Amino acid sequence: MKEIDWSNLSFGYIKTDYNVRCYYRNGAWGELELCSEETLNIHMAATCLHYGQEAFEGLKAYRGKDGKIRIFRPEANAERLQSTCNGILMPELPTEMFVEAVKKVVKANERFIPPYESGAALYIRPLLIGTGAQVGVHPANEYLFVIFVTPVGPYFKGGFSTNPYVIIREFDRAAPYGTGRFKVGGNYAASLHANKMAHDLGYSCEFYLDAKEKKYIDECGAANFFGIKDNTYITPKSSSILPSITNRSLMQLAEDLGIKVECRPIAEEELDTFEEAGACGTAAVISPIQRIDDLENKKSYVISKDGKPGPVCTKLYNKLRAIQYGDEPDTHNWVTVLD
Repeated sequence: MKEIDWSNLSFGYIKTDYNVRCYYRNGAWGELELCSEETLNIHMAATCLHYGQEAFEGLKAYRGKDGKIRIFRPEANAERLQSTCNGILMPELPTEMFVEAVKKVVKANERFIPPYESGAALYIRPLLIGTGAQVGVHPANEYLFVIFVTPVGPYFKGGFSTNPYVIIREFDRAAPYGTGRFKVGGNYAASLHANKMAHDLGYSCEFYLDAKEKKYIDECGAANFFGIKDNTYITPKSSSILPSITNRSLMQLAEDLGIKVECRPIAEEELDTFEEAGACGTAAVISPIQRIDDLENKKSYVISKDGKPGPVCTKLYNKLRAIQYGDEPDTHNWVTVLD
């Protein structure tokens, strides 16, 4: 294989050796299959192409200082995928099968897991699509589950450093009680225009307010938001926000550190009161927020006065990464160590 510069990996796709596939036919899941082909052969009338019957997940595997390979919270990803399946009428993949598939694909591509010193990881992308041919708007009768992997570096070029965000009102990522709480591709397609607007304006990412009133904090691009003040970790409560496994983990770690946790609606004006804030998700873990600009109202909420990540964000980031890499005890049994 071509020599990989582990320390300078982007967050992109690099071909690996194998993916894992499983077909759902005649009302049942088949066996997990190892495959070296990168393409999918699907019917032109497949429901995933016409009606968006598609769901995906994202998680990572890490190589520790001890050489062991650790996968972070695969059971939680299985549960979230099951929730999405329930939401858009696809057959649920059993947790045991999901975890087995994750282990199988990581093991088969072990040589692509970045070394500990690089700070990079192996990104794991499970995908479930409706493959049965259907012209009417109905669920498919056949499905394909695929998992592929690729080594990745930091999601943002600067790694763990503060970034500027901009509030975009012209677009909604998802509607209340729509598909926002499910991990489906349509939510991301809905964010592409706003994301390009933000980048064109010189910002790292777009920031969404709630679709109904444009009054409350929703999500930061493809990540959950949290703010820190008065020794409290505060994250928005909304029916259109994707339940982030990283956010869930950070809430638990915050409690472990003696920080109070609140999940509640956050009005835009409250941004002025936060001592620290961040966007969190599998890709970036935590992206500390430097400021959030509301161009329409000519308002700038400067959160990091010195432009550096705050002490709580730093502590949470280091703690979570230490658990993922095996540098600290996994007291919550989040990590699956590969045999």
